[in-house]
Amino acid sequence: MNSLRPRRRVLKNTAMEAEQFRRRAAVAFMGVLIALACLALWYFRLQVWQHSEYATRSEENRIKLRPVVPARGLIYDRKGRILADNVPAFRLDVTPKEAGDSKKWLPELMKIVPLSPEDIASYEANRFVARGYKPVTLKLRLTEEEAARFAVDRWRFPGIELQSYLNRRYLYGELLSHVIGYVGRVDANDLKTMSESDTALSHVGKTGLERFYEQDLRGKVGYEKIVTNVDGRPMYSAGRVPAQPGADLRLSIDLDLQQAMVTAFGDMDGSAVAIDPRTGEVLAMVSLPGYDTNLFVNGISHVDYRTLMDAPSRPLFNRNVLGGGPPGSTVKPLIALAGLDSGLRTPDSKVFSTGTFYIPGQRRGWRDAHGGAGWTDLRKSISQSVNFYYYKLAYEMGIQRFDEYMYRYGFGAKTGIDLAGENIGVVPSPEWKRKRTKENWYPGETVNAGIGQGYWIATALQLVRGTGAIANGGDLHRLHLVDDRRDGYDRPWTPLPQPAPERITNNASNLRAVQEGMIATVHGGGTGAAMARGAPYMMAGKTGTAQKISRKGSVSFDPHNLPYHLRHQALFVGYAPAENPTIAIAVSVEHGGFGGTSAAPIARKVFDAWLLGKMPEPVEGVTRSPQGGVLMVGRAPPPPAQPLGATPTVAAGAGTVPANPAAGNPAKPATSNPSKPPTAGGQPTDTTVAPPSAETGASATPPSSEPPADGTPPQPQAETPPEPTR
Repeated sequence: MNSLRPRRRVLKNTAMEAEQFRRRAAVAFMGVLIALACLALWYFRLQVWQHSEYATRSEENRIKLRPVVPARGLIYDRKGRILADNVPAFRLDVTPKEAGDSKKWLPELMKIVPLSPEDIASYEANRFVARGYKPVTLKLRLTEEEAARFAVDRWRFPGIELQSYLNRRYLYGELLSHVIGYVGRVDANDLKTMSESDTALSHVGKTGLERFYEQDLRGKVGYEKIVTNVDGRPMYSAGRVPAQPGADLRLSIDLDLQQAMVTAFGDMDGSAVAIDPRTGEVLAMVSLPGYDTNLFVNGISHVDYRTLMDAPSRPLFNRNVLGGGPPGSTVKPLIALAGLDSGLRTPDSKVFSTGTFYIPGQRRGWRDAHGGAGWTDLRKSISQSVNFYYYKLAYEMGIQRFDEYMYRYGFGAKTGIDLAGENIGVVPSPEWKRKRTKENWYPGETVNAGIGQGYWIATALQLVRGTGAIANGGDLHRLHLVDDRRDGYDRPWTPLPQPAPERITNNASNLRAVQEGMIATVHGGGTGAAMARGAPYMMAGKTGTAQKISRKGSVSFDPHNLPYHLRHQALFVGYAPAENPTIAIAVSVEHGGFGGTSAAPIARKVFDAWLLGKMPEPVEGVTRSPQGGVLMVGRAPPPPAQPLGATPTVAAGAGTVPANPAAGNPAKPATSNPSKPPTAGGQPTDTTVAPPSAETGASATPPSSEPPADGTPPQPQAETPPEPTR
């Protein structure tokens, strides 16, 4: 019966349903509007706010910026002869992001282009520093055959490009190794300090003038717009911002004089600097032995580098800039001038040299080289190198006043030479000793300082600068190697400004007395008389010897009979012509014995080359520079001797003959006399002399326990001080 009962009809609320539909439609419509608004805002962001960014990205997909590396500035000598230039070469650049994992493509690439372990190590180190899209150099200086082989298989190596560039070349590498220096491959440390644009450079200056004038020589990097296809292959150029070449530099160095100075040393090691005392221009500067700078341009091999590093004579060490040692008697003219200007002496004041100087109240004595010299005035003290005169003068002057004058003469400070890392040396002082050893200063150390020994450390640059001031009338000029620069081959040369010189004295009569003493050293039967034989011009100079070993009792050692590493350092300073100087020089010969017999003859040969055009004869079997005797081939006969005061001229040599870097290998120890034993410990012995540990005070001490007058450590067997310097 229930099945027959009629069903109840459910009535719909149409109004409610319509309202519900309207609400849902409104929500959906609002959602659509919000979505459209977000889409509109997104499009606005892309097209307006970030238009430049995405336009740049889009353009980068079509156009690549290829850096244009500028030509490095050239370096000339004072006569316009090229010393450093650029030659075309090829290199392999890798863009790490495009090339991918080097483990995949490197073995295949090595089948086409040989790569050294140094090349691979350099790439692996630099690719982590540079950004992934920046090219990193894999191999420099490809041969033409290697470049051709890679060009054929270029399609197999995406991200690896063959680039042309200008490679640095040094025509006289070994001859100017410590002056010009060299450029080297950009390494990870260089990239950290470079600007974004400069990371395109493959080489930067590492030493010498190349390093000091790096910002001037490198120029400014340009770029080229290259249109590429979908595969990233270049199609054509769409524009170019040219690179600005580096500035050219013209040095004050004379190539002929540089060669003459090297030849004058023969097979001896040492250093020398010649300047124009009127301006401070460096005319020649050598540190021997040298090395071929071309070895470093594209990365020196481990074998060659180890050979240079292990050489006992240390060819990589710049003795003029980084070295230094006791000046010995070469500083006596300046100490004599200090005695005059301080009022302690007059040019005609005399002291009586008994051969041994004693500090009042002490038994210890400081001896003269050849016994008592009798009554000695300033001129005789310089020409005969009478130590007694300077022992007494330094003691009476006192160390404080002594230091004041030495600083005035340029010691203990940089000369201003345009090379990095110049050593300022040491002027003996209580403050320096106290800071270094925590000990007091003793009067005997002042006596040692009076003859250029003890704690003294002076460089050849400081010595030649002070000598130049004596020569020119009292002006202490800044030393410099670069005279002029030009910013383009069609632009004029512009002189580099130099600071005004400093005066070392305003008393012309005092300075003249010192000059007369230096002239008498050479032409008055003094310690440098041998160098004056046959000279058609007047010279002034001072010999010096920095000792390495003490005498025993009253027995003097002949330095030429000592073992090589114990021989004294031979020194000489001087200038010529004496009445109107145009050249001043400082020479230091390592283990040379006496200054008058080893260093002075070298100076004479340099004077002859500058004033007379007479080049020294090379020692048979000794080649100290890659070009050897090629530089002087075709030299005109030397002109006759010029009158004093005339402007010196040097006959033009065949300096434009390119050197063959392979002709001389500085890695070979032939740069020094093979018969010479190495120095002790493989270290050069001209840089320092061990200072005395202490000096006696007022109370007497046995002489054997006192430090010798030359500043070396006391010798237990010595009963008297060593033979003083000359």
